Amino acid sequence: MFHKGLNLNPTDLLRHLHPELIPSLDRLPEDRPVSLFTRHSLREQPANDFAGREVPLTATGVALARAWGQSLGRPITRLVSSPVERCRKTAEAMAEGAGVTLPLATDKLLVEPGSYVRDLTRAGPHFSQLGALAFACRHLREGIPGVLSPTRGARRILQRLYQQQPQPGELAVYVTHDTILAALIYCLLQQQNLDQSDWPWMMEGAFLWFDEAEVHWIWRGRRGHRNWRQLD
Repeated sequence: MFHKGLNLNPTDLLRHLHPELIPSLDRLPEDRPVSLFTRHSLREQPANDFAGREVPLTATGVALARAWGQSLGRPITRLVSSPVERCRKTAEAMAEGAGVTLPLATDKLLVEPGSYVRDLTRAGPHFSQLGALAFACRHLREGIPGVLSPTRGARRILQRLYQQQPQPGELAVYVTHDTILAALIYCLLQQQNLDQSDWPWMMEGAFLWFDEAEVHWIWRGRRGHRNWRQLD
């Protein structure tokens, strides 16, 4: 399963994960369907620091996704990805590591424009000027032209996850991008000021599950809940 000669031992690979990610597995409810909303795995670093759609995973990134999929401890029964290749490859490698064969669905809600960004001509210059972190902070604090409000965008995503829940004890995996994951989780946490330490790592994700109108989550070892139907 792991390539020989690349020093891709599973134990060493898992050290690339955020340190709170694996311990969170033991805190998941065994009797609930859970969704893992995750950033893609390790990708190549472009020279201009702007990761366009064409930037692929590294060999280590593919192997890390396999190792993480193998470590999840519950069956993956739904696999959804951003249409961008590095996200699709992450999802496929996670399924391979978990030992499951599933059709991979792609969803434009997991990429921009399509999730929060509604008008790229208005939002794009702000992203280019501010960069991802400052763009996210401004979005969470005051909004950005051409971009859905944090609460409205979060509700759209959560509605999709709620409608596509797996069976109790099963796991649905959604592979997306850092900006979308950050917008969702920090909206739920009601945190408007972020620094670099808050930014999602590659292959980091939030575990989410639903109880009537409440969405519950675990992010970096922190458990929380909120009425997602009241987000507007």
